[in-house]
Order: sequence, then C-alpha cells, then structure tokens
Amino acid sequence: MGRAFEYRRASKEARWDKMSKLFPKLAKAIQVAAKEGGSDPDMNPKLRSAIATAKAHNMPKDNIDAAIKRANGKDSAEIKNIHYEGKAAHGVLVIVECMSDNPTRTVANVKAIFNKNGGEVLPNGSLSFMFSKKAVFHLERYNENLEELELDLIDGGLENLEQNEEELLISGDYTAFKELSDIIESKGLIIKKAGLEYLPNNPVNLSEEQLVDIEKLLDKLEDDDDVQAVYTNIE
Repeated sequence: MGRAFEYRRASKEARWDKMSKLFPKLAKAIQVAAKEGGSDPDMNPKLRSAIATAKAHNMPKDNIDAAIKRANGKDSAEIKNIHYEGKAAHGVLVIVECMSDNPTRTVANVKAIFNKNGGEVLPNGSLSFMFSKKAVFHLERYNENLEELELDLIDGGLENLEQNEEELLISGDYTAFKELSDIIESKGLIIKKAGLEYLPNNPVNLSEEQLVDIEKLLDKLEDDDDVQAVYTNIE
C-alpha cells in the first residue's frame, strides 16, 4: 500500500510538473495570437486554434482568459516569434520555434543546449529547402463519412488527410490555415492541437541507438521556457 501511494504521488507530481511547463507556453501562444489578430476568437482563427489546443490539454478557462487579457494590456510584454535552425548527430536537422520577450536570452539558451548536447546552430535559412511549412490540425477521430469530409476539405486547401487509432491528421499549405480551420469548425470536429508546423521533405530513419544519441538534445530544447515547438527530419 505504501509503494502504491508513493507511485500515485510520483505520477501526480509528474503531471503537475508537465503542466507547470506546458501551461505558460500555451498561454504565451494565446497571448501572441490575440495580440496579432485581435481578442475575438470568432474573427481570429489562430486564436481559436490556440484556445482549442489549450483546452485539449485541460488548461483552465481562467488561465485562457487571463492570457487574452494580457494581450490587450498596456503593459503587455512584446513577445516575438523567433525560430532557430540546427543540426544534430546522424544527419538529424532541427527547427526550433520560440516565443520570447528577450531574444538575447533565448538565442544564448538555444545555442548552449545545442553545443552541450552534440549539436550545432546553423544560420537561419540553411534548412529552408529541407522542410515545408504547413497548416496542421490534430483532431479527434472522425467516425462518419471520411471521403465526404475529405472532398469538403479539398476545397479549403487540403493536401493530406490521415486517420489512425488515436486521431485524424489534416494538413495543407500554411496559407490555407484559415480556410481549413473554418471548414473543420463548421463540421463540429474537435481540435486537439492546431498550428503551423515544419514538416521534413526527406525524412530519415534512425535506429534505436541513434535515437538515444539525440534524445537528450531534443528533450532539453523542449524543456526550455521560450521554446514552443521542436521539429526534426526524423521519420
């Protein structure tokens, strides 16, 4: 019984630790979307998606509302979208998306993580031909007519639709984000996560041993407070 209690407590602490890192990142994404496109979700598809992503991760409504309010405040921090490019062992290419109110701090942290974990930061633009920027929507599984849904989404710029046991994945060119978002919402589909992502044009396959080599680098990047997303060319 004692061990079971310790396990439950450790599991709960792990969840709280994850939320303590994730919620500020979700709030920052909401704040930036609201500041860029307005605080009305009905008129701002990026804000709608940021809110939907936050809700999918069980972020409380009060936190969401507070993030939107901060975007409209006179003393709101000027948060900028920044991205960095780098390479790791075994031909792994990495794009790191950040949101930061202090780019000097952010670039120093990102470079330090790469340097200490067998990687190297590259000049921005080095990987421009290795990745494509896409509008990507991770949705709950769709249990109705998938072919009919696909036809409707094609009108909005759909390029790829895949469904597995866990989710429905929809993607299109990044310029089609609003159109795809509007169709998805009109169908009543539930968004788990949505946004602009970098997808590799030529993915590489790695062995388990090779994945272990770069796992620490990727974990350290994802743990950084300013890092919103990490993309690689791993299959």
